[in-house]
Amino acid sequence: MPTKPKKPSKTEIAARIRAAGERANAEAEARRQAAAPKALPPEQGGPKGPEPTRYGDWEKKGITSDF
Repeated sequence: MPTKPKKPSKTEIAARIRAAGERANAEAEARRQAAAPKALPPEQGGPKGPEPTRYGDWEKKGITSDF
């Protein structure tokens, strides 16, 4: 006759949940560190002043075109 497995106590369940939460937090922090934006070098030869695509026009050699 097989014996039934022992039912875990509430403290054991709480400890397992706490451990799982700590592992999840560690994994999330590792993902955040891996996905951190890299420092890019400054743009060379780009437009002076505000970003033209953000403001809806582009100036090149004194000619401005709206798009």
